[in-house]
Amino acid sequence: MAAMDTNAIAAALQAEITRLSQALSILTGGTAVKRRGRPPKNPFAVTTNGATPPEPAQNRTRTFTPAQRKAQARRMKRYWATKKKAAK
Repeated sequence: MAAMDTNAIAAALQAEITRLSQALSILTGGTAVKRRGRPPKNPFAVTTNGATPPEPAQNRTRTFTPAQRKAQARRMKRYWATKKKAAK
């Protein structure tokens, strides 16, 4: 008798899960597709509601102003001059 009760409870729970999944799918506007296999490297690459994924952030490079470039050039010339003098 107890086995029938647990089977009935399990079936009722499964039906409730299915009903909630369908309701969630309707609310989010997409289909709730269960992905199989290894997850993607970028978690934003795949979306379930059909929206386009966000663009990855671009690496920004540091740029010197012309004054900073001149100052760096002077420092490097001084650095190489001392290296050359030390090598002699």
